[in-house]
Amino acid sequence: MSAAEPRWRWLSTREVHRGTVRIDADEVELPGGERLTYEVDRSAPYAVATLLATGGDVVLARRYRYPIDRWILDLPGGAGRLSESPESAARRAVEEELGLIADDLSPLQVFATDPGRRVAKTHLFFAPAARPGRATTGDTTAQVSVARLPLTELDRLIAEGEILDPALLIARAAAAAKGLLPPLGR
Repeated sequence: MSAAEPRWRWLSTREVHRGTVRIDADEVELPGGERLTYEVDRSAPYAVATLLATGGDVVLARRYRYPIDRWILDLPGGAGRLSESPESAARRAVEEELGLIADDLSPLQVFATDPGRRVAKTHLFFAPAARPGRATTGDTTAQVSVARLPLTELDRLIAEGEILDPALLIARAAAAAKGLLPPLGR
């Protein structure tokens, strides 16, 4: 990226909505001088998700996602808190959602889920094993069950377009690229 590339200039921020989701309206000035209002999602400082693979299987969360009115497979994870590191947040999410404790977490990838609207980046982790813990989610909307399936089954679901969670897709590819899992489809 060149320092000469034009950037927008921030002028002000007005909070539009604060609940589980926080939306701000930023007043910005474009490089040509035009001013406009741009809505930004500042709901969380960051997000985390963990790909847990053990003995040729992956352990995923199966949950209902209201916005798409569908049950999906995805990674345990969620919003991080300012008071914790991404690794601590990932450990917390695995135990809360799956009732498992991932002692050995390796950073896998950091990516921007929606760089056009969302500030938070997602920190992905890989765990090669887990031991029993206790599921503790108090969120009544978090209808989560544990789904353990062979890696070959996950790869088949990816190939058939059945996996919709971007974090799961990116984690699977990154784990293969780093040699933590075999290449997709093998």
